[in-house]
Amino acid sequence: MLGLAVLSAVVVKPMHPYEIASVLRERGKDRDMEIKWGSLYTVVRNLEKHGFLAVAGTARDGAHPERTIYRITDAGRREYADWTRELLAEPDREPPRFEAGLSVMGVIHPDEVAVLLRRRLDALEREIGDQREALAGCAGVPRLFLVEAEFDLAMREAEATWTRSLLEELVTGSFPGLAAWREWHETGRMPAEIAALAEGTGPAGRPGKEDPP
Repeated sequence: MLGLAVLSAVVVKPMHPYEIASVLRERGKDRDMEIKWGSLYTVVRNLEKHGFLAVAGTARDGAHPERTIYRITDAGRREYADWTRELLAEPDREPPRFEAGLSVMGVIHPDEVAVLLRRRLDALEREIGDQREALAGCAGVPRLFLVEAEFDLAMREAEATWTRSLLEELVTGSFPGLAAWREWHETGRMPAEIAALAEGTGPAGRPGKEDPP
């Protein structure tokens, strides 16, 4: 992703790596994609090695060492466009950390899970409010440069809605199997239906999730 971000910067004009990093931070690219800043110079050199960038010259700024300026090549433009097409068209299944936590939440008492979900929901609602305010302050900015922020806001809102629904089930007691889940933690004895899932088979022969010991 850092390679794609670099190409998105130098496609505008030739830059040296320090300027590339400054531009990416100003654009908030580290919020849109995973960026490891310590790898920037290595990524730039690799892009040059593969013919996607070329040296355009050097520049010196005051007492700073001489810096190499890079420009995007025709091959780089094609790679940048092809990479973007792939990201837009092909779903990429990368399970988030929240999904991983949900998959093993049985190890925690349901009352504690409810507390944790409330904490997450509060944080989500604060972030959603901040994002809405930030977007409202972008009046006049072409939507082309805001769609990724709109998407992130929509995903946050959907997550908050789903989390709020799950929390309500736990609080009202309507979550299926809640009594057995409570019994497990309050007595130390794993109910038969949970044990069956832990052994690898669920209802109707479906594979179950492996519970922690």
